[in-house]
Amino acid sequence: MDDAPLKPSLGALLWDVDGTLAETELDGHRPAFNLAFAEEGLPWHWDPATYIQLLAISGGRERLRVYLSDQGPEPPDPALLDALVRRKQQHYTALMASGAIRLRPGVERLITAAASAGLRQAVVTTSGRVSAQALIDRLLPGGAATFAFLVCGDDVAALKPSPDAYTLALSQLAMPAAAVVAIEDSSNGTRAATAAGLRTLVTLSEATRQEPLAVFEGAAAIVSQLGEGGAPVSVLQGPPCPDGLITLSYLEQLAVPS
Repeated sequence: MDDAPLKPSLGALLWDVDGTLAETELDGHRPAFNLAFAEEGLPWHWDPATYIQLLAISGGRERLRVYLSDQGPEPPDPALLDALVRRKQQHYTALMASGAIRLRPGVERLITAAASAGLRQAVVTTSGRVSAQALIDRLLPGGAATFAFLVCGDDVAALKPSPDAYTLALSQLAMPAAAVVAIEDSSNGTRAATAAGLRTLVTLSEATRQEPLAVFEGAAAIVSQLGEGGAPVSVLQGPPCPDGLITLSYLEQLAVPS
């Protein structure tokens, strides 16, 4: 079903990247870290279960720093940390260029619909700009035109669950939070967006779908995915989705404060 004309209350969408636009956490960042470890001759390998636990720490560099700190009594060597981050970024970019990672179902459809409706869209992520841009350039060739701007982990002092990135995005949009919907997949992202006063749609990812719904406290809706073709949406919390797809009309409901 086509989206109905939007009322003025929905003016913009703010998109998280990892786990929201694509399943990058387990299929991109994790193997890229493992390749970096191997190249440095380190005996570490992050399996999916280990990496999901590490995702409680926002930001790949900070995640790695904490992990290195846990490996011994001495603080992590800054040179090793820098080398691993650099190698990991190279491998992640190569994985993205190879086509190994694709957009999640419904993402391109919803981005296109929002652009056609004249909504402003931006990216708000704790990832570094290099990683975020690599995904956009590969998977959304029109991303430079689609997204008004990117707020990345490099742009703020405190990462999610701090609301700093979303607060910065709202200031750049020059819109009230009530007119903006954030789309997230993680508890840290949800906490960040809701702390900034945003209505938040959680689209559970492979890395977060096993978490109890209580960790997404404050979310306006929690769904299994955005919906595409024969893969309908399961709504776990929030308004029903009779069309089986998350549409702009659905997001419009979330943008209206209850």
